[in-house]
Amino acid sequence: MTKIDVHHHFLPDFYRQALIDNGHSRPDGIWGIPGWDETSALRMLDEAGIAKAYLSISSPGVHFGDAAAARVLARRVNQEAARLARAHPGRFGFFASTPLPDIDGALAEIAYAFDELGADGVVFETNFDGLYLGNEQLEPVYTELGRRNAVLFLHPTSPAAPCTGHAPALPYPRPMLEFLFDTTRTVTDMVLSGVLERHPGLRVIVPHAGAVLPAVASRVDVIGARTAGKEHRQPMRNALRTLHFDLAGMPLPEMLPALLNVADPARLHYGSDWPFTPLPEVLAWAKRLEAATTALGEDGMAKALRTNTEALFS
Repeated sequence: MTKIDVHHHFLPDFYRQALIDNGHSRPDGIWGIPGWDETSALRMLDEAGIAKAYLSISSPGVHFGDAAAARVLARRVNQEAARLARAHPGRFGFFASTPLPDIDGALAEIAYAFDELGADGVVFETNFDGLYLGNEQLEPVYTELGRRNAVLFLHPTSPAAPCTGHAPALPYPRPMLEFLFDTTRTVTDMVLSGVLERHPGLRVIVPHAGAVLPAVASRVDVIGARTAGKEHRQPMRNALRTLHFDLAGMPLPEMLPALLNVADPARLHYGSDWPFTPLPEVLAWAKRLEAATTALGEDGMAKALRTNTEALFS
């Protein structure tokens, strides 16, 4: 078992039904909700050579417009994740879901998830009904997470930015392009609004090899930083050295080399994105990563697949 997986989803039956009941039978425009069950999850870990996976709920999260229902669903998925971690010691950890944008509900769930359930971190969608992650409304949540030195795993969702509001919808699943752009949008918002500077205890994992962030770092530092009054500080380029990144998705041949131009290799982590990425594709991409020692060297790749993650959660 050579790998630790920080980007690994679970879909218990009650959550699947909640998606369907709230109009998300094809979440984010994909072909459907993938199959998942506890036995299949354990079999997948064994087949993929994964020692431990950190479970999280994927897009669209748990808030479908009703704050009270979101609190109930967040509590239920977190309790189920904790049950899985207890039932299979050493095989599963989990990132707790919260009912954001309900701030009070999120603070209550964070306390319960960490103090009662033993959560390893929390998962945030890249926006909560248009609330992006640099918004000052989230400051109480960041204060609490920073106080706990918490791991914050970001997961993309469909965009809600004004620039997309009047554009014709493209006939493609949003994970193909829009997930990458929304990750880039929200991390840029976090950086330029000073979230990472104000809360240095936060340990943030950015998905999908940094999305488009490596390609736009200089533009953000010239144009965005000037707008935010930070033009002499290279906030994006500096932030990219402190952020963590998973290698889920299709990081080769383009994305991993670009990421290595801006990121700290000691902050790279393996991610499968199962079951939204089918197992044959997970196995094929893992094989490519394990063979891609030119960029990182054999020792560096071994660390990205496991050792870096052990250090993050030690």
